[in-house]
Amino acid sequence: MTAGVKYKHIPVLLKETIAGLNVRKDGFYIDGTFGRGGHSRAVLEQLSNKGNLLAIDRDEQALSCVLPEFNNDLRFELIKGEMSELKNIVGNKSLSGKIDGIMLDLGVSSPQLDQASRGFSFQKDGPLDMRMDSNSGISAAEWLAEVSEDDLKKVLYEYGEEKFAPRITKKIIEDRAVSSLKTTSDLAKLVIKALPKTYSKKHPATKTFQAIRIYINDELNQLESALKGSLEILKSGGRLCVISFHSLEDRIVKRFMKNASMESEQYRGMPNVPIEFQPKLKIIKKSVKASIEEIDRNIRSRSAVLRVAEKV
Repeated sequence: MTAGVKYKHIPVLLKETIAGLNVRKDGFYIDGTFGRGGHSRAVLEQLSNKGNLLAIDRDEQALSCVLPEFNNDLRFELIKGEMSELKNIVGNKSLSGKIDGIMLDLGVSSPQLDQASRGFSFQKDGPLDMRMDSNSGISAAEWLAEVSEDDLKKVLYEYGEEKFAPRITKKIIEDRAVSSLKTTSDLAKLVIKALPKTYSKKHPATKTFQAIRIYINDELNQLESALKGSLEILKSGGRLCVISFHSLEDRIVKRFMKNASMESEQYRGMPNVPIEFQPKLKIIKKSVKASIEEIDRNIRSRSAVLRVAEKV
């Protein structure tokens, strides 16, 4: 893909996320997963000329496809980086404790899935890459060529929650001794051969692709770091809005917000709690899922879950 290529991108839970941010017209906001800018655009529409939005993305292609409406907006800045670097990025700009809201739209984006050359989807044949930053780290194909049997099985279990991890792992190890896995079709076909024909209504390779993608991009550790950093960069009353797409992500977000909304364990139930051990967040309402109408418009929203918390 080159600069200027346009994708029809539909941001998930858009109205709910903007409502959760409780946008102040002169506030300073961060979009930690810019993608194609759907959520950023909606925030900018709420800001006055005194407001600001800092967007971050690690995907070079996402940065190269930014529309003029963003580049020409003096309230907006987009930088290449990882969401795990939120604390340092904001600190380097002397903005720690001054942020009014943070958005995180997790997982792989629609353009990444739709472009075969990125290697994220088993539905499109392409190089077995899966890196969100194509200039960093090793590809899925390179990793699969060298990973040990035990490590591969562990990744499929932990990141894909794949109960047939041993069968898939055995098949991969056996087949790579004969020929390397180079394309998404190679891997998808191999997984199908490894599993029972009555396996699932979903594509048999769904969990395997998810697991490898999460591992290659270190997605869960990235999320953990971003959540911890949010506590230090948000101002009092600032909002944290996180959209997750599978149970592993959502459990991390749910646990983080729950723990941060209570006193530290050693002080729970005590009348006088030192300020450093008092709750850091207040959970705003229950989790939000896409409506039937939104799912009809955008099938990829069916698994989305939005959680919102406020810095106290």
